[in-house]
Amino acid sequence: MNDRLVLRLAPWVFTLGFFIVWEIGCRATGVSSYILPRPTAIAEALWQYRGPLAVHSGHTLWMTTAGFILAVIFGLVLGMALGASRLVHAGSYPLLVGFNAIPKVAVVPILVIWFGVGWLPAVLTAFLISFFPIVVNVATGLATIEPEVEDVMRALGASKLDIILKVGVPRSLPYFFGSLKVAITLAYVGSVIAEYNASNFGIGNLMARASADFNVPLLFAALIALGVMGVMLYAVTAYVEARTTKWAQRSQFAAG
Repeated sequence: MNDRLVLRLAPWVFTLGFFIVWEIGCRATGVSSYILPRPTAIAEALWQYRGPLAVHSGHTLWMTTAGFILAVIFGLVLGMALGASRLVHAGSYPLLVGFNAIPKVAVVPILVIWFGVGWLPAVLTAFLISFFPIVVNVATGLATIEPEVEDVMRALGASKLDIILKVGVPRSLPYFFGSLKVAITLAYVGSVIAEYNASNFGIGNLMARASADFNVPLLFAALIALGVMGVMLYAVTAYVEARTTKWAQRSQFAAG
C-alpha cells in the first residue's frame, strides 16, 4: 500500500481502534456508566443532545477563536520586540514568566469583577492562557539569527528593521507555527474554564450543568465535541503552515 495513503488512514484507524478497545474494556469489566460510560453511550448522548451541543459548541468555538486571534497578534508583536531587543527581552521576560506561572482559573474571578458574566471573560482567558508560547517561540526564532548573517546584511546596507523583516521573520516562521499548535489547545482550555465559572453559554457551562445532574455521558459527549473542534483548528493551522513553510519542512516520505 502507498505510504502516503497509509499515513492518511492511520489517524482514523488508530482513533477507531481506541474507541473499540474502550468499548470492549467497559463491557468486560462492567464498569458503571457513572464512572466511565461506553463509547456507544456517549454516541447516544451526542445524538440525544445534538441541539444543545451544537449551540454551545458554536459559542465556545467563537470565544476560543477570538481569544486565539488576539493571542496571535499580541504574541507576534511582543515576540518580535523581545527577539529584536536584548533590553526589552531582559526587562520583560521575568514578568512574562511570572504571569504565565499564575493559574488562569485564579484570574477568572477578577475578569468577572471587571467585565461581568458573559463572553468577554472567556475571550480574555483564552487569550491570556495561549499567548505565552507564541511570544517565546517568535522571540527564540529571532534571537537565533547567526551573527555572520547580521554582519553580511549590515555590510549590504540593511538596517536592523530590514534584518528582522527579511531574515528574522522568515526564520521564525517554523517556531511561530509550532507555537500556534500548542496555543490553540491552550485557548480551548482558557475559554472552557471561563465558561464553566462565569458564563451562561458554551461547552464549559454545559459541562457544569451536566456535572450537577450527574449526566456523565453528556460530560464525555461535551469532551468529544471539544476534541473535534480542537482537531479542526489544529488542522487549519497545520494546513497554513504547510503552505507557507515548505522550505523548512523535511519530507516524511524521504528514504531513511
